[in-house]
Amino acid sequence: MNFLLKVLFRHIPTDYFSRKYPVSVKGIVLVNKRIVLLKNEREEWELPGGKLEPAESAEQCVIREIREELNLETTVSTLVDTWMYNVLGKVKVLIVTYYCNPLEINQDLVKISHEHKEVGFFKPEEIGGLNMPEGYKKSISIALERQKEKSSTIH
Repeated sequence: MNFLLKVLFRHIPTDYFSRKYPVSVKGIVLVNKRIVLLKNEREEWELPGGKLEPAESAEQCVIREIREELNLETTVSTLVDTWMYNVLGKVKVLIVTYYCNPLEINQDLVKISHEHKEVGFFKPEEIGGLNMPEGYKKSISIALERQKEKSSTIH
């Protein structure tokens, strides 16, 4: 058996046998000082974003997904957080969150895709009471704290 494993691993990388998780890249976007969230089919609020496509960077993914889901053009500012989300106890997904800047700050431009039920614009103090995975709440909190620190060092 050892011989067989040695031969097998010579031809197949050991990473082939590692656990694999889908990756979902999400964007924290503020429009008029409110966090933009989408309601999914599980009746949870979530950040806009989605799965990586082949040969796409995480930054390209989040820009594309925000455009598709919100009709909003953005740029990526900074990586905020990564965490594992267990969707309904069935699938573990690696969530990667970025702080993104909208190119135009106009709530009327936002139009949601067929993928979500509703769009919401929330004040930071409203986030804690929403039906939303704790990982998203943590990512939003980190992003807002960093933005506050960044703006206080500029002045």
